[in-house]
Amino acid sequence: MTIHIDLPPDMEHFIETKVGDGQYGDATEVVRHAIRRMQTEDVRLAAWHAAIKAGDDQLDRGEGIDYTPDLLNEITQRAIDDMHGDHQMDADALP
Repeated sequence: MTIHIDLPPDMEHFIETKVGDGQYGDATEVVRHAIRRMQTEDVRLAAWHAAIKAGDDQLDRGEGIDYTPDLLNEITQRAIDDMHGDHQMDADALP
């Protein structure tokens, strides 16, 4: 399939720069990479929305816990310990 798209000059320049810097072989590779990143972001966003819904559902069922300074300190300490330990980082916590 061949798709032709019109891009504003600044986007064309961006693509040309990526190709010119040797980061990509041609403009098609740049566009494919951008689309893959958008697809990945869509998956992450859908998972985020599902997690929020699950949390809302838990709260609706009365399964929530009070968010207190002590709980925040506990969560923070657990995260610091995990960061310095052998634990695999949760993908939702990674940039």
